[in-house]
Amino acid sequence: MNSLPLALRRPLQIAGPSLLAVLLLASPAFAHHPFGMGDSTALTPLQGLLSGIGHPLLGPDHLLFLLAIAFIGLQRPRAWVIPLLAAGLGGSVLSQFIPLPDAVAPWAEAMVSLSLVAEGLMALTVASTRWLLPLVALHGFLLGSTIVGAEPTPLFTYFLGLLIGQGALLLVVSNWSKNLLERLGSQGQRLGAGIWMGIGMAFAWVALID
Repeated sequence: MNSLPLALRRPLQIAGPSLLAVLLLASPAFAHHPFGMGDSTALTPLQGLLSGIGHPLLGPDHLLFLLAIAFIGLQRPRAWVIPLLAAGLGGSVLSQFIPLPDAVAPWAEAMVSLSLVAEGLMALTVASTRWLLPLVALHGFLLGSTIVGAEPTPLFTYFLGLLIGQGALLLVVSNWSKNLLERLGSQGQRLGAGIWMGIGMAFAWVALID
């Protein structure tokens, strides 16, 4: 890899640890609630809070979606933090009123994975960055659907945890974005977009054939 141009090496160095994390985290233990919490209807308020904080960070497709925002090239990326959090929370709240049928769940997971492809297209300026808001709402909907049936208090703390976990990561990503893009350059940004699109398509394929 040392013979590759610097602009190509950097996205590969960034993607390597991410792919390793995906392999370590993409197991059934992380499919619903982190830390082995099991049934959402039996969550305590503290478990709801921890689950809300950990769920989007331990789910590889959700985590990679949030990380990819750094290299899309948003104008004023920090201005997107509150709208993205609001859209995600709106999707989670909506999931409490529109149950997700079991037969539809794999397709919903595949759509979430394909959101990584959409982010790659945004980085390539093929797709509008306006798609970020409905896409993060879709992620929020799927995150919220895992806690349908919970008591009001753990449900509230779960949503609070989602805001804390995703908000903290979005702040880090938005502050990191400008420096990352300067280091990558346009060629590295295109390569990073291709890597993310490949990961998204692989995740979608697994979701549909599993």
